[in-house]
Amino acid sequence: MARVIHTGQALVDEVVEIPALPWRGDNSMATSHHRYAGGATNILVASARTGAASVHAGAHGKGPNGDLIRAAMQEEGIEVSSPVVDDIDTGICFVMIEPSAERTFVTTMGAERLISVESLQTSNPQPGDLVHVTGYSLVVRSSRKPLLEWLESLPEGVIVLLDPGAAFSALPAPVRQRMLALTTVWTSNGDEAYQLTMERDMKTAAAAAAEHLPGGAVAIVRDGREGCAVHVDGQTHLVPGYPQKPVDTNGAGDCHAGVLSAEYITGGDWVEAARRANAASALKVTRRGPATAPTRAEVDAFLAEWERTH
Repeated sequence: MARVIHTGQALVDEVVEIPALPWRGDNSMATSHHRYAGGATNILVASARTGAASVHAGAHGKGPNGDLIRAAMQEEGIEVSSPVVDDIDTGICFVMIEPSAERTFVTTMGAERLISVESLQTSNPQPGDLVHVTGYSLVVRSSRKPLLEWLESLPEGVIVLLDPGAAFSALPAPVRQRMLALTTVWTSNGDEAYQLTMERDMKTAAAAAAEHLPGGAVAIVRDGREGCAVHVDGQTHLVPGYPQKPVDTNGAGDCHAGVLSAEYITGGDWVEAARRANAASALKVTRRGPATAPTRAEVDAFLAEWERTH
């Protein structure tokens, strides 16, 4: 069975809900506080709940943060392939959520950055597997250098999916070009695609993003409630969204990427995979917490009800 293998950072999300972001030097009183397994966990939970064998090849720390993440992955049947890093715990992402469901992040760095070619290779990718890369892994040299070297050693037939994140556009041009040359699937939100293509329309941006990738690559651009655009086999398809009233958008893009990946490697095509990923992320934004992707059965039920009522 083909697998979804994530190489990025699994962090603990320290989440507070606040009435509004404070002015610089001011204070805002939180109305709630929770600790969740987040980061790469979000994508892998989404792929596992969709029915794909899921593996985390990134680094894990020794301590309460690392323990929380490994417990969450074990509960979902996600394999952790790399050994635990001694003497340092996993980092934290501080997440502030406003009433609009918009979220703001501040991230620390810990054991999750201490990857190597050898630790990544514990996942043993095979043709047909999908390797998920986040642009945040390319920000610092300690994770950038081994990740790129390892990606360049992968056997032919391994799918490399890049979720660039906001960090990708600020990377040095040679790093961006090296990563894009290895990418067989680009999936991003509209702002991230704009930084690459200077195109705002998601359909135009998806086609333009594909021009930066190797021949035959797929490019997907999301636009929240509007859905996404999928450029595949020389054609660009608009895949409508399923608008919902959001309560928490933290992890919505991760949910989309995880379901998209799992749907494709378990036998779907990219357009159908995107349709189901749109539905899954629509459900996710109605739930609090980052790793709250729906199951395959829940997506089936949501789509059936949507078709009945629209």
